[in-house]
Amino acid sequence: MKQTCVLSPARQLTGEEQSLVWQKPPSHIESEAEKRIYQEVVRNWNRGEMKISTILLEGDAGSGKTQLAKALSADFNLPYTKITCFADMDKSDVLGSILPVLSEKDKSNMVEYQYYPSEIVRAYENGWLLEIQEPTVIRDAAVLMALNSALEPDGSLNLPTRIVHRHPDFIAVITTNRGYNGYRPLNEALRDRVQHAEKIDLPPKAVMMERAKAKTGYHSESVLSLLAETIILLDETARANAIKGVAGMRSYIFWVDAVASGASVQSTLDRQQ
Repeated sequence: MKQTCVLSPARQLTGEEQSLVWQKPPSHIESEAEKRIYQEVVRNWNRGEMKISTILLEGDAGSGKTQLAKALSADFNLPYTKITCFADMDKSDVLGSILPVLSEKDKSNMVEYQYYPSEIVRAYENGWLLEIQEPTVIRDAAVLMALNSALEPDGSLNLPTRIVHRHPDFIAVITTNRGYNGYRPLNEALRDRVQHAEKIDLPPKAVMMERAKAKTGYHSESVLSLLAETIILLDETARANAIKGVAGMRSYIFWVDAVASGASVQSTLDRQQ
């Protein structure tokens, strides 16, 4: 792919926004999922109801979901930000909060109130790429309803101080782990707002090896191959036997790095299990 598509060519990012655009490191290798999403977003961006602006990435921990979300920030030259959901989120985590502040107008120490936007609101009204991590853990139906409103293609948010409309460049990337502690199926209303979904699994062995080389600087093909095959086997065995635990790209890269530093394959294998 090796290209960037500015979705709104006339738009000028501020200095702060430009600093939030993710820069791909030399170790980044474009996955097939990244290429598919890029092509589909570009192809449909100006097609009205066919526009793709809410994306779902499902996969195990360490499978590269956040890396992919950041890569899309670079691909579309959009500022990247994220929120990590938790079970007891309330509506203020979505819509922002009105908080007391001391007045600076005089020395009477009077308390005034000021609205502070959430990270969701900042991304929503300014046209950033927002990664929403683990919305499946949210328990409060009212919070899910507020989040659903934020993901309406031409929606608006009724904030405590004003109504804001979805910026045309706003892209939401929902990332969720399969088998995550506290995991529940993705809310149907939320899933209904998704226009493109990808299941992120372990990449092919050759891609695993190339990524490990780029990140660790280790180049022994035989060892890289052996470790990759072992991780793949562990992953397949765990799935087949419904064993909880993760043997993924993150485990593989740290395993390679440990071996590159002189640790034995056997001793470091024990840590992967």
